[in-house]
Amino acid sequence: MIGKLIELSARNRLIVFIITGLVLIWSVWTIRKTPLDALPDLSDVQVIIFTEWMGRSPNLIEDQITYPIVTTFLGAPKVKLVRGFTMFGMSFVSVIFQDGTDLYWARSRTLEYLSKIQGQLPEGVTPIIGPDATGVGWVFEYALIDESGKYNLQDLRTFQDWYLR
Repeated sequence: MIGKLIELSARNRLIVFIITGLVLIWSVWTIRKTPLDALPDLSDVQVIIFTEWMGRSPNLIEDQITYPIVTTFLGAPKVKLVRGFTMFGMSFVSVIFQDGTDLYWARSRTLEYLSKIQGQLPEGVTPIIGPDATGVGWVFEYALIDESGKYNLQDLRTFQDWYLR
């Protein structure tokens, strides 16, 4: 089979050169037209909403803060998933948008919807939008761990602040 292909190519050298030239021209054109990104962002488009109401139990925060925010964003355009997480004094809501949604469009819609529900939240509670939650923002995350057990947390923090960072 391979022998026949080589024999056919040897007999029709001009056709092989023309096909090779066309493939070369097409590949150069394709490479020039393909957009490249040094760090492709494959993560979901998401906006994190942080709300603080210190001194309150998780049940109270869930009922009065997390639940109203989550239910409001379930009907927002291009929203794929809404996740709420409540702890003592704090509420986190992650609004995950459909693929292809512009991050800044998503953030502006989030601010718009938060302004609509401000009257439903307890007095003095103001939700805050977190920083851009993209994969590129987490590139330089690390953990400083002492496996030997010689150093306490203060020593590790000093090392991180004065030498490592």
